[in-house]
Amino acid sequence: MQYRKFGKHDLKVSALGFGCMRFPTLGEPGKIDEAEAIRMLRYAIDNGVNYIDTAWPYHNETSETLVGKALGQGYREKVYLATKSPVFLIKDPAEYDQYLNRQLEKLQTDHIDFYLLHALDEKKWQQCLEHNIFDFISRAKADGKIKHMGFSFHDDLSVFKEIVDAYDWDFCQIQYNYMNEEYQAGREGLRYAAAKGLGVVIMEPLLGGRLARVGSPALQAIWNKVPGKGTPVKWALRWLWNQPEVSVVLSGMSAMEQVEENVRIASEARINSLTKAELDVIRQAKEFYLAQTKVDCTGCQYCAGCPAKIKIDHIFQLYNSAYMYDEHQRARQAYKRMVEKEEDFSRCLDCGQCEEICPQHLEVRRHLRDFHKEFNENK
Repeated sequence: MQYRKFGKHDLKVSALGFGCMRFPTLGEPGKIDEAEAIRMLRYAIDNGVNYIDTAWPYHNETSETLVGKALGQGYREKVYLATKSPVFLIKDPAEYDQYLNRQLEKLQTDHIDFYLLHALDEKKWQQCLEHNIFDFISRAKADGKIKHMGFSFHDDLSVFKEIVDAYDWDFCQIQYNYMNEEYQAGREGLRYAAAKGLGVVIMEPLLGGRLARVGSPALQAIWNKVPGKGTPVKWALRWLWNQPEVSVVLSGMSAMEQVEENVRIASEARINSLTKAELDVIRQAKEFYLAQTKVDCTGCQYCAGCPAKIKIDHIFQLYNSAYMYDEHQRARQAYKRMVEKEEDFSRCLDCGQCEEICPQHLEVRRHLRDFHKEFNENK
């Protein structure tokens, strides 16, 4: 296992972190296969993984309890434990302490090594400020319940920089992979945080498993060009570990085979170790995915004021993912739910407001009509 310096802090964390959101289950998200999940976690720790990441809502609020069990018999002392404050559930400042105390009980520990404000965006950040979040942080640190404080993030780069600059954070967690270099915090946010001494933890390195699949012979032909071969998983992870600003890459592993593979890849990963030829093949894979894009929507949400309340940008995300990552069935299921909520194209008033305001000058109604025709199960 390779270990990395964690921002400005004098500690070493494993390049691979175990994300505890996708444990194997017994048919339902809240019914974790405990024996297998514990076996996987302990195998990872026995093979050098020392960063374990969970959160209050994972597996219908059962992940932290499972992790607490897995870290018994001396395993707690071998790892840095991370979990997250469910800020989206908190209505009163006193609840920050209440949730933290409950999490300590579930995790069977007296402190959290790395505590995060969960999934911050502009709205939730403003809520935290209104709740005097820094008072809670100071109190929890003084009591020894929290060792290092950070946040996970899902919003635009400008909001990310605002949050980074607002406090002397120890670390942050961002979504980042070779398809998301300019998404949310992105590469610029990664470097911005690292330059300020924050450890940077990466989530969604495989984009929810999308970058692990090879559904097209053309895509497989691209990966076959990689000198020394290897799987798409290997190159997606190596691309991240190639960057010196990356402290930890979280992988949400759901089978022992994935744990074994990721541990093996992490043992090879070093900063600036990828060759020009390897980086070029990863670039070609990215270009292949982008070439499958159906709508050049940037997600700016200028169309969010649709008078018919159609979720235009979300529909375009589904449309693109269906073709880029071979997720047609997922798109149909998601669109069915939109139909049930009356957020689908059938509600269109044909007013053209979306096209008048679109900065990309897209033929919004035509794209919506094409998607509806293909993915509406009630047609």
